[in-house]
Amino acid sequence: MKDNSHSGRILLVAMELSNSKWRLAFSAGEKIRQKVIEARNGAHFLKEVKRAKEKLELSEDASVVCCYEAGRDGFWIERWLRSNGFECLVVDPASIEVNRRKRRAKTDRLDAQGLVRLLRRYQDGDRYVWSVVHVPSEEQEDELRLHRELSRLKKERTAHLNRMKSLLILHGIKMTGNLSKLDQELDQLTGWNKKPLPKALLAELHRECLRMGQINEQIKMLEKQKLERIKKPQTNADHQAADMMRLKGVGEVSAWLLAKEFFGWRNFKNRREVGSLAGLTPTPYDSGDSRREQGISKAGSPRVRSIMIELAWSWVRFQPDSELTKWFEKRYAHGSKRMRRVGIVAVARKLLVALWKYVEFGTVPEGALVN
Repeated sequence: MKDNSHSGRILLVAMELSNSKWRLAFSAGEKIRQKVIEARNGAHFLKEVKRAKEKLELSEDASVVCCYEAGRDGFWIERWLRSNGFECLVVDPASIEVNRRKRRAKTDRLDAQGLVRLLRRYQDGDRYVWSVVHVPSEEQEDELRLHRELSRLKKERTAHLNRMKSLLILHGIKMTGNLSKLDQELDQLTGWNKKPLPKALLAELHRECLRMGQINEQIKMLEKQKLERIKKPQTNADHQAADMMRLKGVGEVSAWLLAKEFFGWRNFKNRREVGSLAGLTPTPYDSGDSRREQGISKAGSPRVRSIMIELAWSWVRFQPDSELTKWFEKRYAHGSKRMRRVGIVAVARKLLVALWKYVEFGTVPEGALVN
């Protein structure tokens, strides 16, 4: 029987990606054709698309719709495909349907086959079959680099500090105070027996201090760049960060991260989308006689979710007259520690929605102080 569906007039391509090879699944109806090519070989990919059109009896100018799972390859593949005139969907891997059996066969071949079938359903109008990732522009993606590198450098600095403390504690020395100046004091340190530290240990500690000094310099440089961008905004996200910092209790770290990771390049239709993307929405389990709350979904960006929890505590402290703080005080403040932690997550979700309305529509959160 001839396929007269919408997906039958176009070539569907599902891409199962790995570091060394790409498995491609082609379909224009019920039949599925699979090929394996070298990863990132664009010429071979275009050749296989042309050959698939011939084998599946499509015209040379037939439309091509591709899809692949978001992962380590990022978005360059989507940009390259669109530059060649193909439509491309980047799919959230966590949203893809899977078999719930305890043991199920899983191979690249089966995954590619399942992916192209889901793509056919999506093209035929089933928009709930998976979640499609919003792809930022190259400029918007580049805006993420500064604060992500800064966060990584701070983790590296903490790792070096912990390593130095561990090496010293092996010889009965507990360091307190400013460890950044430890390099100047190493030669005067003595162990538990009042003897100088071993030469190999001193050499390793000096190298750790040198690496930490380089990290500190890079952190200072990036912090300076960030402050300059906030003082003299260049992009829409920069302006949003500066605007949020006008609210008492919102600092540069949280304002910058929210502007760059969340508000700066996404378009939200309503408050539900805002809370859902941050993973701060509840996930009830209500089936038959079983009813329980499973906590927040934890979908989306963990960076945004983490900073919003911190910002919620800061908001309650520095914005005591805001309606959001009063709501928290009335409902959770006099409860147990657990209830306050539950309540602060609710505050984080409501505050995120309020900040979205503030940067998008200029609506100041009710009762909030603005500097």
